[in-house]
Amino acid sequence: MDGNLLKEARLEKNWTQEQAALALDVTQAYLSMMEKGHRPLSERFVRKALKVLNLPATALPLRSEEVAMPVSSHKHDFSAELGALGYPGFSYLRGRRRRNPAEVLLEALNEPNLDARVAEGLPWLAMTYVDMDWDWLVRNAKVHDRQNRLGFAVSLASEVSEGRKESERAGKLRSCLEVLERSRLAREDTFCHDSMTQAERAWLREHRSPAAAHWNLLTDMKGEHVAYAFE
Repeated sequence: MDGNLLKEARLEKNWTQEQAALALDVTQAYLSMMEKGHRPLSERFVRKALKVLNLPATALPLRSEEVAMPVSSHKHDFSAELGALGYPGFSYLRGRRRRNPAEVLLEALNEPNLDARVAEGLPWLAMTYVDMDWDWLVRNAKVHDRQNRLGFAVSLASEVSEGRKESERAGKLRSCLEVLERSRLAREDTFCHDSMTQAERAWLREHRSPAAAHWNLLTDMKGEHVAYAFE
């Protein structure tokens, strides 16, 4: 979130600076400086602004440094993080504190092995939060050679969006795919299922979808099969 977004959200509610400052527990003068970019927006303030101004999770701050590769999948409960962001498959876990969906998506894609239900939710993140910071996400995906996994997730998200006749959303996803296409890797990978056997790998090379083959991934996931495809 920056000052411009803060101001736009305030105006969307038809609030004066005085009204917004009261609701956000800051002075009008300080709010004015934040909107003009003269004062930084702390994470604590942003989280309060999300609730008060009904902003999406994409407004949450992102790490400014390159995201480190997770040491273990036990560090994050991705099912709870997806639930907190509204994923219907884990709707019973909505109580978790939300994080920026771009961070959640990148860290999940970095994992060598994910629960299949979590992996299925990653295209949903790309589709639902299509206005996330793609520049940040693509840049950091390239740092860890995860652009193929990201490209596949976005491909499925685009496929589901087109099936739902959501043309504007699908168009944004296709634009992201064009950027990722330029850095597509030739080496073989999995979609967060590195522990599969050699027999499974051989079978998937013959039976994977065209999208999976294009992104050089061994996976049987297809857009038409995800649980939220036709909601």
